Amino acid sequence: MSNELYNVLARVTDGLYEGIAIGGDVYPGSTLSDHVLRLNNIPQIKLIVVLGELGGRDEYSLVEALKQGKVSKPVIAWVSGTCAKLFKSEVQFGHAGAKSGGDLESAQAKNKALEEAGAIVPTSFEGLEPAIKIAFQKLVEDGVILPTQEIVPPSVPEDLSSAIKSGKVRAPTHIVSTICDDRGEEPTYAGVAMSTIIEKDFGVGDVISLLWFKRSLPRYCTKFIEMCILLCADHGPCVSGAHNTIVTSRAGKDLVSCLVSGLLTIGPRFGGAIDDAARYFKDANDRKLSPYEFVESMKGKGIRVPGIGHRIKSRDNRDKRVELLQQYARSHFPSVKYMEYAVIVETYTLSKASNLVLNVDGCIGSLFLDLLASCAMFSQQEIDEIIEIGYLNGLFVLARSIGLIGHTFDQRRLKQPLYRHPWEDVLYSKYV
Repeated sequence: MSNELYNVLARVTDGLYEGIAIGGDVYPGSTLSDHVLRLNNIPQIKLIVVLGELGGRDEYSLVEALKQGKVSKPVIAWVSGTCAKLFKSEVQFGHAGAKSGGDLESAQAKNKALEEAGAIVPTSFEGLEPAIKIAFQKLVEDGVILPTQEIVPPSVPEDLSSAIKSGKVRAPTHIVSTICDDRGEEPTYAGVAMSTIIEKDFGVGDVISLLWFKRSLPRYCTKFIEMCILLCADHGPCVSGAHNTIVTSRAGKDLVSCLVSGLLTIGPRFGGAIDDAARYFKDANDRKLSPYEFVESMKGKGIRVPGIGHRIKSRDNRDKRVELLQQYARSHFPSVKYMEYAVIVETYTLSKASNLVLNVDGCIGSLFLDLLASCAMFSQQEIDEIIEIGYLNGLFVLARSIGLIGHTFDQRRLKQPLYRHPWEDVLYSKYV
């Protein structure tokens, strides 16, 4: 009832100052007259509207206040429950107090008393709205009320999801991806649908070319990428990465921990020379430095030539991986100028020591330069960016992950216990 009355007031006046619902209990905490007299003393209030109900005699205290002239402001009142007269027996209208106990407690008697005391009483609840409207307009005409300007409420913003869908707005993005898209019917790699990748029998090298280089490289290029992965997948249990993985696996750790422990050893001393080899060989060759000038300038800077040198391989014990990659490149690459430069540098370094051979890092680094330069699909700026970002070392990380996972499974399968390094392999000394 209160909500409906507030709705009526909103339609026909310029606003509600205060609304009180005292309830319909038998013993309420306050009376209608208490609030009407209080509201009568508030200057901002110019019109008082009362909505009562049958049962009890609270409205009669308001009748007395009106008769005694204690209320100076217009009062519009209506007591609901006039339909109770249509029933032959006594009717309870929900609230404890909404129960007519006699003629004086009926809605008709209360409405009549209020009207006789000076309140504006319509003939029905439906007549309450026009009665309030007429009284309000009269107060406006008399200058008692200066209506406030109606404020147009702000429209509720459209949900972001629906606004984006309709193309009205674009939400700021937090991540930018240019290599793949999973929003359609099937995922795509650099715009190539997953079904196409399967139908055309793409290999790992083709997928790498799409996700790393954002284009489909020629088959000889993707085949070379796959060869690098195959030949670098593992290099025995004694290298630092494999050793770390084995020790971690024997400590009972999970696969990801074992893999990461091995990968974290990759750096300038283990596998990380591919990028540096490509950078230095490219710079030296592009500047047309002789092997002597290149090697000696590096020596003068205190930098070892990346991609040159091996702890086991030598002039008379060549790395088979290097030979296989060189053979493939000479047979399939349009040009191998960077690799040939690396071979000339190797000839010079071998004159200094037999183990200063071109290792697999130097071979892959120089041949990748030839791949990028000879396939005519990359600008010089793109080639420089690829080398700078570290794409080539990514090949070693990807390849070696295969072997490290294998070592993890191998130790689990063998049920190897926790590793402890033997004392006899440690030199205990007070002096270094």
